[in-house]
Amino acid sequence: MKLSAQFSFRTKMTLDLLLLCGIMILSSYLLSPLKSALTGDHIVTICASLLFWLFSARIMGLYSDFRETPFSIEWVAFLKTLGFFAMISSLAFFLLLKDYGYTRREMLMQLGCIFFLLPMQKVVLRILFRKIKLKNGLNKKVLIVGAGSNGMDFYQQYVEKENFGYTLAGFLHEEQLLSLNGSYLGKISEIDTVLAKYETDEIVITQTTDDTVLEKIVAAGEKEGKRIKIIPDYQRFGPRRLNIEQIGALPIINLRNLPLDNLDNRVLKRIFDIVFSSLVIVFVFSWLFPIIALIIKLSSKGPVFFRQERWGLNNKSIICYKFRSMVSHSRDIDEHGNYQQARKNDPRITKIGAFLRKTNMDELPQFINVLLGSMSVVGPRPHPVPLNLLSKESIENYMMRHLVKPGITGWAQVNGYRGETRAPILMKKRVEHDVWYLENWSFWLDLQIIVQTLVNMVKGEKNAF
Repeated sequence: MKLSAQFSFRTKMTLDLLLLCGIMILSSYLLSPLKSALTGDHIVTICASLLFWLFSARIMGLYSDFRETPFSIEWVAFLKTLGFFAMISSLAFFLLLKDYGYTRREMLMQLGCIFFLLPMQKVVLRILFRKIKLKNGLNKKVLIVGAGSNGMDFYQQYVEKENFGYTLAGFLHEEQLLSLNGSYLGKISEIDTVLAKYETDEIVITQTTDDTVLEKIVAAGEKEGKRIKIIPDYQRFGPRRLNIEQIGALPIINLRNLPLDNLDNRVLKRIFDIVFSSLVIVFVFSWLFPIIALIIKLSSKGPVFFRQERWGLNNKSIICYKFRSMVSHSRDIDEHGNYQQARKNDPRITKIGAFLRKTNMDELPQFINVLLGSMSVVGPRPHPVPLNLLSKESIENYMMRHLVKPGITGWAQVNGYRGETRAPILMKKRVEHDVWYLENWSFWLDLQIIVQTLVNMVKGEKNAF
């Protein structure tokens, strides 16, 4: 038996929900001892509270794998979950579900009990899991085939600290290495002898080898009844989040597994986009639009809006809306057929346009794009088609930006990579930040980028022109 991440996750979540149920029933009884604790109204509030807790825990990462981390990190995740749970519960129960008799006294008592009891439960679970793992015969002895970077990474992350149910039987490698500290058991070709001589439960193959050698390792392992795992060596393609999924009977290795590939993350991001863009359109755009439109019309001839084709999700064309910031007769393509990016002191930019670009207010109409679903509040900035065609051939990973919806603001922009990208290194840095964002997306990262964008709008940015 091995204490897997799935087992740990299910155990912690189940015990949390049971404890929450107990706390809610007990607090209701203590505050109203003459009233039944399980009326229909209370069942509704309990079920709603459990759903709110699961949603909060999912957003805050409370049920992540904390086996390699100190308890303080899990405790911080718990505090964030509790705070978010308290916020959405207050909004729901005291605005939407106020007829169900759930009082503020009950909520305060429950939050207090959760604050003290859940961390205690998690400490007890850690101690219990540690004792189970240390119990004789539980950890599996693993034979690592290959002592290269892949093999040493596996040893250091999953075997050395004994947090994943493994202890080391030894290494097989084509040559003896001093760094193995006496754990070298022989060459890969000697696997039959090694398995006969040393006690081993599992074999982990971490070295790319030809089919003949691989077949020999598998045959030798299965002959002795050993479980075999293979860790493919794909680091040569760069640091990536690999994912293996089953399509029918075929296992498929996904070289780039993104957080927004998960349906629940996409749904969460879309809900936020709809709510946030609706609030901006109703409370900001509705009164600011007539003012900006009037100033644009009075300052120069031409339309209020600027419409441009750009590439969105999966390279599909979208029409991006902005307030017009240049003279209406300006050209995107110069006399030599080259695309003209906006630059500092660009003569095409009007006076009001310079202000709009400096404050990012020229982007306000893109909240319509967000509401309609072609853009997101946060994501890689969409580039004009000529710039895409030019950059895709010269900038590594450029087209990976289109694996997610483009955004009004993004990780590259808040880190200073906005404006003109005439030098290739500037576009390269922008793409690096965009790819980092799509590989590390989280709800809280989006909020951080929005806050940073607002701060930059107030203090001003040197590359905003």
